[in-house]
Amino acid sequence: MKHYEIAVIVGSLRKDSLNRQLANAQVKLGPPDFTFRQVQIGDLPLYNQDDDTNLAESVKRLKIEIKTALGLLFFTPEYNRSVPGVLKNAIDHASRPYGESVWVGKPAGIIGVSPGAAGTAMAQQHLRNILAFLDVPTLGQPETFIQLKDGLFDEDGNIGSGSKQFMQKWMNRYVAWVKQYTPCD
Repeated sequence: MKHYEIAVIVGSLRKDSLNRQLANAQVKLGPPDFTFRQVQIGDLPLYNQDDDTNLAESVKRLKIEIKTALGLLFFTPEYNRSVPGVLKNAIDHASRPYGESVWVGKPAGIIGVSPGAAGTAMAQQHLRNILAFLDVPTLGQPETFIQLKDGLFDEDGNIGSGSKQFMQKWMNRYVAWVKQYTPCD
């Protein structure tokens, strides 16, 4: 049986991040042949093209983690109707120097949660635009613009019963998406 290593990128550094909580809960819905590993992005320096020839160790680590993953799973908050700067910084680092992007061809899924009624719709659309340029095939449906409401998470931090069916359907579709873009052994 093929094993799928998925890089999970959470676009928030906050200790009690809603999107980190969602990431931790959502990956539990994945099948046994999928392993989800959160990629650390909080220790990356600000991207500066002058550093392309002398990458920081944290940038080297990021690039290796993305390169070795068979798929990508983004959990993004929405800051000022777009993606957080820390997420864009990580994307820029792993796509540079020009011609050495590690994102190319990696199937991706995007999820986000917010207290706002529109969830993270604008941030997700901006992220889709960025990923399209980087040649990252991104799952289009079902979309997941999640508004934080009581019951999204249960007392153990799992997806709550009222949302579990929808979130499982999304995970099943994401798994099929990754398998579609990943050659069989």
